[in-house]
Amino acid sequence: MWRPSRKRAAAVLAAVGALALTGCGTDYDDITVGTGKGWTAAYHDGRNSGASPVSGSQKIALNWSRPVGGPIAQPITLGPDSQLFVTTRLPNCSIFSFQMATGRKRFCNAMGPSAIAAPSAVDWMTNVYVGDDSKVISFNYLGQPRWATPVAGTPVSVQFTGDGKLLTVTQSGQVDVLSRQTGERTVPTVQLLGEPDFLANAGLTWPDSGQGLADCAAGGPQCPVANISPIDTASGRFYVTLWQPGRPAAAVVALRYADGEIEQQWRAELLERGSATSPALSADGGTLYVGDNSDRLIALDTADGRTKWVRRMEWTPRGGISVAGDGLIIPSGDDGHLLALRDTGDAVETVWERKDLAIRGPVAQATGGTGYATAAIGDGLNLVTFDTRTGDTLDSDVLPGAKGTVTGTSIGAKGEVVVATRIGEIFAFEPE
Repeated sequence: MWRPSRKRAAAVLAAVGALALTGCGTDYDDITVGTGKGWTAAYHDGRNSGASPVSGSQKIALNWSRPVGGPIAQPITLGPDSQLFVTTRLPNCSIFSFQMATGRKRFCNAMGPSAIAAPSAVDWMTNVYVGDDSKVISFNYLGQPRWATPVAGTPVSVQFTGDGKLLTVTQSGQVDVLSRQTGERTVPTVQLLGEPDFLANAGLTWPDSGQGLADCAAGGPQCPVANISPIDTASGRFYVTLWQPGRPAAAVVALRYADGEIEQQWRAELLERGSATSPALSADGGTLYVGDNSDRLIALDTADGRTKWVRRMEWTPRGGISVAGDGLIIPSGDDGHLLALRDTGDAVETVWERKDLAIRGPVAQATGGTGYATAAIGDGLNLVTFDTRTGDTLDSDVLPGAKGTVTGTSIGAKGEVVVATRIGEIFAFEPE
């Protein structure tokens, strides 16, 4: 169960209520989020689509690889010039940035031990936004700090809103909307687990910033909010997976950011044994796809949370769900196989299936009928390029010495493809 820490409530409340620690910047937000090229969020965009508008190359080659010296837990993000960002757990380097062309390190900065669990987001000016122990931090493309804003917990979800602000959610359920220029809160904070009553419970304290993070990877009960929340930037509606202490299952909660406030719209408690994937939105924003730990892929109507269909899987979907603009759905997993589905409204159909191709992490789709998946082949891992229309293999490239699973598959602005293994090595491919 979620247990409070020994931190003093007064100190934490003062931190949470404080204004952002500002570096340079103004109150006027004149930095655009961008056009969608690059890989600006963990699963590409606000929808968590796992699909890029860049035309994918059917033949790629390994450009460089390098270890970061520590484990990796989140997908790599890429700026508009394909500058890479990744978090890890090292004493002096918690966030790294590398140049795409050469793999050369641009910077590394020290943060807290929980930063490894925090995804990042990158805007069009290559400013990066990332969670840390009890704060959200922004750096510019050179690694210089821009601002830091205190929060309760560690942000496990970082997304851009439709009006160019930053939406963050911590594993303890604190929701904030921040100015990208200054880090200042622009709407009242929302606590998904409820506001504490310090008058009735004078000794009540907030949880430690890293409490329950170990359970987030599998969507376990010790981590109330385990996933990256997708947002429909047109409507302001976003979706959080929430497992409240003592409840038999996790819920999908729909909230809306609009008119200077955040309000809850509906809640569906249906994720058996907890959430297994970050939810993903259809291109029109009408359907939400999410996986749970009872090996199900579920489609929900975003208007009211009604279940549209349930697909029983042969494995536990894990990580992200790739949903292309044409509606092709490719679920990911650490021990499943390559599979393409199509939503028909109140049901789902199999488009093609590759049981011979054992995937080991999130799959990505590019424009032009091209997809990329890391698969277990022989004793190691290969990055497989496949035709999203048929599932046929177009190319297969060895990840030299790679073992285990990858955290994500990211596509750059020029069609580069980057994957990172959980044991801490990055592999960057370029179109031939």
